[in-house]
Amino acid sequence: MHSENVHELEKRLEYNFGQPSLLMQALTHKSFANENRLGMSGHNERLEFLGDTVLDFIISDFIMNLCPNSPEGELSKLRAVVVSESSLSKVALRLGIGGYLFLGKGEELTGGREKPSLLANAMEAIIAAIYLDSGLDEAYRFIRNNFEKDIKAMVSGGLVFDYKTELQEACQSRFGELPRYTVVNESGPDHQKVFDVEIEAGGRVLGKGSGRSKKEAEQHAAQVALEALAGGPASDR
Repeated sequence: MHSENVHELEKRLEYNFGQPSLLMQALTHKSFANENRLGMSGHNERLEFLGDTVLDFIISDFIMNLCPNSPEGELSKLRAVVVSESSLSKVALRLGIGGYLFLGKGEELTGGREKPSLLANAMEAIIAAIYLDSGLDEAYRFIRNNFEKDIKAMVSGGLVFDYKTELQEACQSRFGELPRYTVVNESGPDHQKVFDVEIEAGGRVLGKGSGRSKKEAEQHAAQVALEALAGGPASDR
């Protein structure tokens, strides 16, 4: 990336890196690193790992302060939506991150600059890069600047958490298929039935949930699956 492009991106991020190499690494996809023999330290997967944790912590702190009367379960639901691939990729699109990614030829040809998974991963890597470059306060400022408006809109609008719709979008983006719901057990008398539902996608079970109706059980299972995909604790179950 030329120096003028670095400065252009820094303006979009509203952050100037003391160590520009961290930004370069955050923008480098594994496909590019492999083609150019850059090694493990040459791509953004390790930064993505760290950024996921930093993001979870800061969003948790932010929404706890924003919603002082909300129970733990509601906070978990809100966090799962905020840190989801869909949410992260939308922020990345707003910032124009896709145009600055270093991609291998295959990813370039298949529209990698607009893939939600790649954009979300790059977003987490950038958060880690800012954290390593300047510490937690700057990472907090960056996340607040880019996520606060959306979070407040969710809260003030009384966001209805339609976990099934959110999971459908995530599965289509990540696995290229829709999630499959299966009732694996029914228990209790007819007037107090409890349904246990299991969700599969991408060749594995993503989550399980229970409810007094199939619809409630599916929503619960979708919530668990979303939290698992986002890497956060599925504590509201």
